[in-house]
Amino acid sequence: MAVAEKFNENELNEALQTAEETVNDVASAAPKEALEGAVEGAAGEAAEDNADEASGEEKKLPEGIGETLVYVDHVTREFRRKEQQIVAVNDVSMDIKRGSFVILCGKSGSGKTTLLNLIAAIDMPTSGTVSFEGKAYDKMSENGRDNLRRTNMGIVFQNTALMSNMSAIENVEFALSIAGIHSEKRRKSSIIWLEKMGIRDRRNHMPAEMSGGEQARTAIGRALAHSPKLLLADEPTAELDTRTSFEVVKMFRNLVDEEGLTIIMTTHDVNIMGVADIIYTLEDGRVVDVRENKKSG
Repeated sequence: MAVAEKFNENELNEALQTAEETVNDVASAAPKEALEGAVEGAAGEAAEDNADEASGEEKKLPEGIGETLVYVDHVTREFRRKEQQIVAVNDVSMDIKRGSFVILCGKSGSGKTTLLNLIAAIDMPTSGTVSFEGKAYDKMSENGRDNLRRTNMGIVFQNTALMSNMSAIENVEFALSIAGIHSEKRRKSSIIWLEKMGIRDRRNHMPAEMSGGEQARTAIGRALAHSPKLLLADEPTAELDTRTSFEVVKMFRNLVDEEGLTIIMTTHDVNIMGVADIIYTLEDGRVVDVRENKKSG
């Protein structure tokens, strides 16, 4: 079903105009090495269904929609800062279904970015277990977790993390090259996804020559070029204007509805949550509310 049939664009635009001031989640710190690995893991093998789409064949949703993709089982993450023990995530459990759009919301310091890092296997819990397709992260080697990100996950950071000395298409190709994708597939997949993101005429431009919205869409294209099963987006609209923010969340909704992608997105903005299927509200590291949006049609 088209997004226009499910959401009132005028209402969402009006809501977005009242968005609160952007702040960073203080619990989002991760080791430099882990962040670098996440950038590498933002793209992996380009999927063969890109060729199907280019040839005009009918796109079918993947099997298993509605089954559990990510399971978070009583997860806690503690940090020690000087003499203070900080509990960033406190006994959180959630069941993320395939083909769903999930939002983790909360104020700065609520733990949403730390939880996203745990789901991405960038960080590991102090206690509890995170699993992807039934495979627990603590049973995997570090290389196994890195490979999981490269092949099954796409990650979008708030600051886009684009290489400033590379054009848009080179940024996407570079991410694919890290995963060892053949050069011919890298170029083809990069073009397909940048065009999907509306970067057709700007793909040879450097990030500094692009608007914030174009940079964000390039980063999203880079994260999706290998057709991952899960997209993790940390405050992707925080630095965007109202209209571009709407375009991004509408694009996410389309990817879920039309391609069966699973998306987990963090935000502090309570005004854009009508696009999600499930909203988890975090406060002081705990899930204090779970709300399901019922879509008509």
